Amino acid sequence: MTSQPAQPGSAPAHRGSVPSRDQIRRAPKVLLHDHLDGGLRPATVVELARAGGYSRLPEGDPEKLGLWFREAADSGSLERYLETFSHTVGVMQTRDALVRVARECAEDLAADGVVYAEVRYAPEQHLEGGLSLQEVVEAVDQGFREGEGAALAQGRRIRVGALLTAMRHAARSLEIAELADRYRDAGVVGFDIAGAEAGYPPTRHLDAFELLKRANNHFTIHAGEAFGLPSIWQALQWCGADRLGHGVRIIDDIHVRADGTVELGRLAAYVRDKRVPLELCPSSNLQTGAAASYAEHPIGLLRRLFFRATVNTDNRLMSGTSMSREFEHLVDAFGYTLDDMQWFSVNAMKSAFIPFDERLAMINDVLKPGYAALKSEWLFPQTASTSGSTDLEG
Repeated sequence: MTSQPAQPGSAPAHRGSVPSRDQIRRAPKVLLHDHLDGGLRPATVVELARAGGYSRLPEGDPEKLGLWFREAADSGSLERYLETFSHTVGVMQTRDALVRVARECAEDLAADGVVYAEVRYAPEQHLEGGLSLQEVVEAVDQGFREGEGAALAQGRRIRVGALLTAMRHAARSLEIAELADRYRDAGVVGFDIAGAEAGYPPTRHLDAFELLKRANNHFTIHAGEAFGLPSIWQALQWCGADRLGHGVRIIDDIHVRADGTVELGRLAAYVRDKRVPLELCPSSNLQTGAAASYAEHPIGLLRRLFFRATVNTDNRLMSGTSMSREFEHLVDAFGYTLDDMQWFSVNAMKSAFIPFDERLAMINDVLKPGYAALKSEWLFPQTASTSGSTDLEG
């Protein structure tokens, strides 16, 4: 058990360090937790449904459909939240549909200032149209590369890697882990398990995690979202996860006393001391009931205590969000500055599943210069509004 005083939030380093919305959008951002089937454009869902004969959409108008997704996801129940995916997955059953969705995902993230993203999806959920698992992976990879190219043509740089996800209620995790290892040099950077936590502990998939560990491969585990500390403990100590997908319930092992001092339980202390990355998703957590408001979200305390916290979108369609919107909410709730944004972004880049030298180059050559440029804009008030650097720090 460790005890210490709570640290205050970082103070602005100088005038202009609190970012405007435009600066938040232009800031280089790193995204580790984003679901491909949770980020479709509503218009794309409608068009793919028509093209593929999918007739179960609750709304046929893109604007109304987007609103339906957000309202359905606002129920406060993870299980109800997950139901919305039947429609997005339902229209992602052909090669052309997968290529399009992946391409638009990369384009949308790049337009939002994301320079590196790891986007996850479950290949086993896209087989109804006759595709093989391999064909699904190859179609998504093609879409990501096309999206990277389209973004570059617009003057934006982004790199996208895929995380192959196995559904924790199913029995294909070993097969998907093998698939992730087979394509590890072809756009796939790691593995994940997802789905409802209650009743489906990560230890059910030990054979998949053991295979990946023997292959020196990377994996994250959805843990500590709807379920609590036992899920986090199992993901780390039994399964050996490199990162925690969400991990927000680690707050249950942190006690803030009336005098402001903080006591960390042994699991929380382990997570912090071992620098275990937390893939925090504030808007999603509000929808599933893991937090009551942005101001009460555990990310504020976790940042002050210097956990390896990162900011993520989870499902952009269902939450009506983007990386920029997530940071806007956090700036409003906690007064975060560009220095804080840089801290979160560097945390994420340090925790990415690409080689160390590439992570270091992204930090030193993209993130740090980008944030430095943004932080200096207050010195040039006549030109700040047209500055558009794509680099930052950590």
